[in-house]
Amino acid sequence: MAFDLDDTLAPSKSPLPERMAGLIVRLLERIPVGIISGGQFSQFRTQVIDRLDAPAAVLENLYLMPVTGTRYYRFADGEWHEQYSEDLTPEQRRAALDALEEVAKGLGYWESDTYGPVLEDRGSQITFSAFGQAAPPDIKAAWDPTDEKKNRLREAVQAKLPGLSVRSGGSTSIDITREGIDKAYGMRKLVEVTGIPLDDMLFVGDRLDPHGNDYPVKAMGARTHAVRGWEDTADYLERLLADGLV
Repeated sequence: MAFDLDDTLAPSKSPLPERMAGLIVRLLERIPVGIISGGQFSQFRTQVIDRLDAPAAVLENLYLMPVTGTRYYRFADGEWHEQYSEDLTPEQRRAALDALEEVAKGLGYWESDTYGPVLEDRGSQITFSAFGQAAPPDIKAAWDPTDEKKNRLREAVQAKLPGLSVRSGGSTSIDITREGIDKAYGMRKLVEVTGIPLDDMLFVGDRLDPHGNDYPVKAMGARTHAVRGWEDTADYLERLLADGLV
């Protein structure tokens, strides 16, 4: 099974709740688990790794793909090791940062009262977050409940960056990567590194709608299960585990 992270396994940018952490460990004891999200590895550490009480043999069943699958980490010899990184060039990163700032300010989306930087250079991904990554979930949820702002911003920035991929990310974010890099790319990498056919995988996410950042997984033909939040995911996993379906 593969999962989105924010609002699928945990509240946005928050650690896994105790209930979810326990379920992920139970799942890892049975099958390989992948997590694909736009956050950096440091975010994966505080949100996921630090919350899992599991022996090394269980953690070796976990496949972490931060920054929308542009980086990949595995646990071995007591540590997490980066397996690959699909970085943007310095020129691409500068162009992406400039385009995001110019368009966001032009549309009136550049907030002055933020929780951390609005723009982040993650090496393999440039991310715009309207209020910063550390903004409280309620503030994020209220900014663009219909996705109208993000879609307008994404389309305008994409027009300035041919050759790069501009996608809607979390509730207030826009992500820019090399063309062809999205969660479907991450799923193809999971197939490659695990040897498990795509037909034998299931992806769980909260943004499987056509404008959501999980949608590329659905569009590639993978089996998916849509959820509305981490509690929904927890209920679903408890049913699968109780029925012996995993």
